[in-house]
Amino acid sequence: MRINYRLLIPIVALSALAIREAALELRPSYLRPGLRLFAYVANTGDGTLSAIDLVKLSTAATIPVGPEPSGVRAHPSRNEIWGISSGGAYVWILDAASEQIVDRIPLGGSAYALDFSPDGKRAYVAVTGSNRLVAIDCGTRQIVGRARTGRRPFVARVSRDGARVIVSNRDDDTVSIFAAANLAALAVVPVAPHPEQIAILPDNSKAFVSSGTTAEVSVVDLRRNVLVANLSLAGKPDGLVVKPDGGEVYVPSAEAHGLIIINAQTNEVGDFVLLGSAPGFATLDGGTQSLYVSDTAAGHVIPVAVDVRRAAPPISAGQAPQNSQLTPGGDILAVVDTASDELAVVRTKTGSLITLIPTGANPRDLAIKVF
Repeated sequence: MRINYRLLIPIVALSALAIREAALELRPSYLRPGLRLFAYVANTGDGTLSAIDLVKLSTAATIPVGPEPSGVRAHPSRNEIWGISSGGAYVWILDAASEQIVDRIPLGGSAYALDFSPDGKRAYVAVTGSNRLVAIDCGTRQIVGRARTGRRPFVARVSRDGARVIVSNRDDDTVSIFAAANLAALAVVPVAPHPEQIAILPDNSKAFVSSGTTAEVSVVDLRRNVLVANLSLAGKPDGLVVKPDGGEVYVPSAEAHGLIIINAQTNEVGDFVLLGSAPGFATLDGGTQSLYVSDTAAGHVIPVAVDVRRAAPPISAGQAPQNSQLTPGGDILAVVDTASDELAVVRTKTGSLITLIPTGANPRDLAIKVF
């Protein structure tokens, strides 16, 4: 049998190109050789942190961090991952390159979340166990300030200009407002019952505060330090996501089975998008205006085009997807699956599940870091 080389050579070349494109399909477009793209998943069941390579799609390390890890955050300027051991009452710091815990900072009480100043010089923690706000110098890793909050503070959030820290006090039904520089108390503002999450507009003019027990979101004017309104919703809020231009706040609600949209300029509840069984966690791609909403009961993520208020077909993401984050550039969505102890890796361009990667027991929070 004679071989037609004129036909064979183009076929081989095209096959090689197809294989190359398939390999590149799993690699985020912004990555350069030598850069690493990792997801860090806090596992509350076994007190570990899973370091997952999102290029190789495998677990690189499992690192003990202490009982009940939570509040995992990638430091904005240092090659570090910070988190809290709620059971151990300390902040832990991971050096991303060596995958080693390099410090633990005692807090004097249990805590669940932390936030960084925009320049990355300080971290702020609402210490639930001692009713305190703590400021940490990220360079020296020393506590440099403490202030009294209300009872059972939930989270501390820093304004976009770095000037203020807002703390939600669950048992007082208030938020406390502090000067970030010295933790001087500026105001205490009453809000809806059992306040939890806080979202601050990019221009630092308002904070939106979710109630943990009622179908309400409070609007706080940060220029006058007063309550503007308690907005009634169709269901209890499970998340708060601010549009990059500050025009809208997106509120997924499992109780309402959908997405509630608040007009951040007029302080009014606007549109509603029906989504499914129990939508409760959301991540926004500001470039494409796509909001990815995890439906824990249905086992999928629903992309929502927020500019046209339209939901796309759902993407399979394990048994009980919850917290999620996008990689820089929005190529990949990483979704924690609490039921099967896995991390779902989704390619956003095709709306498809790439793979499920095992984590530790009972994963919850996650952070993504490129270094």
